[in-house]
Amino acid sequence: MRTWRHIKHNMLRTSRRVARGNGINLFPFVGSLKRYNRNKFNYDIRAAINVALLAMPQGMAYAAIAEIPIVYGVICSALAALVAPFFSSSRHTILGPTNATALMVFSFFVTSGLEMDEKLRLLPLLVFMVGIFSVAGSFLKVADLLQYVSRSVLVGYISGAAILIISNQFKHLLGIAPQLRALDSHSFVGNLQGMCTLYREYLWQPFLIGGLTLALFFLLQKKFRALPNFAITLTAISVLSYFLTFAGVGFDQVATFQSFSPESLKPQFPDFASSTIFNDISILMAAAFAIAFLASLENTSMAKSLASRTSDRVDLNQDMFSVGMANIACSFVSGMPSSGSLTRSALNYESGAQTRFASFFCGLICLGGTILLAFIPLVQFIPKAALAALVIAIALSLFNPHAIRICLRSTSDDALVLLVTFVATLLSPLYVAIFIGVALSITLFLRKASQPHLIEYEMNDEGTLRELGERRERPNPAISIVHVEGDLFFGAAELFRTQIQRTIADPNLKVIILRLKNAHHLDATSVMALEDLFKQTRRKGRHIIISGATRDVYRVLKQSGVLQTVQEGCDRSKRESNIFMHSPSNPNLSTRDALKRSQQLLGTDKADIKIYFDPNKDK
Repeated sequence: MRTWRHIKHNMLRTSRRVARGNGINLFPFVGSLKRYNRNKFNYDIRAAINVALLAMPQGMAYAAIAEIPIVYGVICSALAALVAPFFSSSRHTILGPTNATALMVFSFFVTSGLEMDEKLRLLPLLVFMVGIFSVAGSFLKVADLLQYVSRSVLVGYISGAAILIISNQFKHLLGIAPQLRALDSHSFVGNLQGMCTLYREYLWQPFLIGGLTLALFFLLQKKFRALPNFAITLTAISVLSYFLTFAGVGFDQVATFQSFSPESLKPQFPDFASSTIFNDISILMAAAFAIAFLASLENTSMAKSLASRTSDRVDLNQDMFSVGMANIACSFVSGMPSSGSLTRSALNYESGAQTRFASFFCGLICLGGTILLAFIPLVQFIPKAALAALVIAIALSLFNPHAIRICLRSTSDDALVLLVTFVATLLSPLYVAIFIGVALSITLFLRKASQPHLIEYEMNDEGTLRELGERRERPNPAISIVHVEGDLFFGAAELFRTQIQRTIADPNLKVIILRLKNAHHLDATSVMALEDLFKQTRRKGRHIIISGATRDVYRVLKQSGVLQTVQEGCDRSKRESNIFMHSPSNPNLSTRDALKRSQQLLGTDKADIKIYFDPNKDK
């Protein structure tokens, strides 16, 4: 026993050390717990009640979007809110199922063509993999990189997802869900065609219930925004629908949800012992990675939005860690993927929550409500049309006309990214669409970043450099000064090489001075291109000299070993050099020294200077 206790202690100590080294705090709640008091509890419990009244019905709605039993949604709402605050950095974050993650689960399973039993068998493993990817990403500080995902991608993706959600819920409003399922149409266009084909089978009763639901919800939102209108609307319409079943006009045929029993709350672990485990992992890999990416992106956006209102400092990688831990916990208790919910988190803040424990209390209330619903079968009185209408109301709120207008008008690249992501969301599986948008955004960024600017310079009468105002002809140009600005990473290497090769094509040119003061991010590709240029020019009896080199440029050249190539032909005992460092006190000093070295190589005290002219500059 003592040995096992010793092993556990060592494992815990090791995990703490590893996490601390990666900036992750395994127990961030300890400080909040030490400072907790009765006054904070009073604020937190009031906020928790408000949020729980929204989280419970929303959990049902998001399970309905994913087309899985609603018990998965309410359990996720409870457990994610219980676990996440123990690991997050934000004190107002509420985790649980969301529109985007629920729709991605639906998209993956519907395109896979799996039956419900197979979906439910694979779901715990899918959620577990989402959690593992998120935890691993937090240790690798992936959240720091998510800021480079274009906002146009998110706007396009969310707008497309909203269209998908609305179109997918109309089958419940029209009462044709079983018939549409029989057509086995999984795409957006296929759903629209199916609904048009089945127009003779539309039912007015569920459409009326859905219309009344939307009318009541929007009325309450307009008049009494502070109330839990989602829960109030769902309860009121369910009661109305129950009494309408006695009217004898077909309302008894309106589809409702199936109640769940206490047995449904039993933990369902991922089946790691299955003989098909590795095949299952292979099937779920792409979807799990996409959901983890989207959940972390969604949580990051939500945390930043709240931080701007509260002036709190948040650690995005720590919050990503909390997303991972919440999903791992949900995978063992019949939950669905969870993420940061902006609506529930904003309500938590507006309700006056003071600490992270408001989320914990919200989770406890949701858990109590879930157990109550298991013993008292009230769910069977909720019309699917009513919940579908509320889902449509949520989806409508996802549209942001202001953000769409900005993305379409700012630049042509932003407009292209938004439109391509939007169309991909409608026409391809969502776990593919999100990466199509991200890949296009990164490609367009790299195209811009990989175009270094080569600016022409001349020496004025005072001996200082100035940008050349117009092109001048030189009778015998022997030296070219090329000022390089921009990133010289792998994407720019080939263009940089081509531009310099164009320069040395002049037969009169003997020396090129590369001013690299404003050149950044040299990597192996650009350094190898630079080495090839040095060797190529020397074979032609010409020379390249580097001036204005920063410490970073010098370090990369030295560590790569290319510095030796740069310094070939220099007598270091005579302090000769082909590279001159940037001097902050006198920026032109390195260029003056490079000019002296050029004259030394030419065997003259004075040489005419040709200023490099970029033919693209006038375009």
